Amino acid sequence: MEPSPPSQAAGSKPDLCPAGSYGWTPLALTALLFFVIGFVTWLNGPLISFVRVSFSLDDKAAFLIPLVFYFSYFLFAIPSSWIVQCIGLKRSLSVALGIMALGMACTGQFMATGLYHGALAGLLSVGSGLALLQTAVNSYVSFLGPLHKAAQRIAIMGICNKFAGILAPITLAYFVMGSIQDVAVHANQMTDPIARAALLHQFVQSIYWPYLAMALFMVLTAIAVSLSSLPDIHAPEKSGASTRADTHSKFVTIVTSPRILCGIIAMFLYVGVEVLAGDAIGTYAQDLGLSLNQTRFFTALTLTGMLVGYCLGMLCTPRFCSQERYTLYCCIAGGFLSLMAFVAHGYGAVLCLALLGVANAMIFPGLFPTVLKNTGALAPLVSALLVMAYCGGGVLPQLFVWLKTIFGFQGVFTSLTLYGYGFIALYMRSNPAR
Repeated sequence: MEPSPPSQAAGSKPDLCPAGSYGWTPLALTALLFFVIGFVTWLNGPLISFVRVSFSLDDKAAFLIPLVFYFSYFLFAIPSSWIVQCIGLKRSLSVALGIMALGMACTGQFMATGLYHGALAGLLSVGSGLALLQTAVNSYVSFLGPLHKAAQRIAIMGICNKFAGILAPITLAYFVMGSIQDVAVHANQMTDPIARAALLHQFVQSIYWPYLAMALFMVLTAIAVSLSSLPDIHAPEKSGASTRADTHSKFVTIVTSPRILCGIIAMFLYVGVEVLAGDAIGTYAQDLGLSLNQTRFFTALTLTGMLVGYCLGMLCTPRFCSQERYTLYCCIAGGFLSLMAFVAHGYGAVLCLALLGVANAMIFPGLFPTVLKNTGALAPLVSALLVMAYCGGGVLPQLFVWLKTIFGFQGVFTSLTLYGYGFIALYMRSNPAR
């Protein structure tokens, strides 16, 4: 394991490079991993519409896709931190990509054979690999250079992540979903159940080879990572030796502190709000009366907004504004857009949801290092708890589809997002930069 980069000496010239003393090569390799993460994660939005038609599901059953996918973070984040500690960073990244490859292959196979619950199990496997990958890679990026530049480095990762997220729904829409509206209408009009089942079976077959190709790509990426010069980085330790009992005592103190616990809740709400804006935008637009052929692309609109938001954030922080204050401004903007989506209709409401991507982009880069602040050598375990909180990406969308049948989809969406932005804003307000 390589040591953490040395701290800047007193009176020396400030480090203006977000890559830190390790240079740009590790940052570029890490960016590739974030591209993979983004492509896999943001397939879920159009996949919800795909399974709804292919397996004749209602919204509640179709939204098991994000629920299972993100719940895997809750199940596997802590075991992932143990794996990272046992086998190191590089091996963890390769193992994670291998698990994801297996999950993608299983998902495609079960989808093609008409076993929806089997496909959900495959997505759980993909999510477990992502939990391991993100447990290692997020803290890695945070400590790759100066901590006050962490939001800038994570923004670079976010650009790669969201660029992949833009490509994912477009790729799935063009090469897999085709004219999904025509398939849905034709299937609903057919009176022969055998012919209808044959039509839907033929439609679902189109997903097999693309998912197998993605599995192969992940295997090749795992091999590339294992052969690369990507360094292993320890979290920076505080001065003074400590016993195992002392370390355990510090960990208990940290995870039971209001600052850490509220940070975990803030991360839970943030990921839920982000996934609502990205994965639920298609369902939201369909409830507004727009066709499936249009809404299959709408996840890409939100991800385009996030890409713009990352570029703006990377330019503004910390040059003109601290990452904590910028995150606060993003929450205010998100709350305003949520209210506008509630009063708007048609394409105007969809545009407000897509613009939530701009507001959401820099919340994670500001929130993650803020929660990690002053955790020292315990940062990997705290990072694992934050990754567990990603399960909010499954819980809030599921709440949305359940509650919208009672209170209306626009009111429920706005209520959930306003609560999330409000809590995150209060947390960032109470944890200013020092």
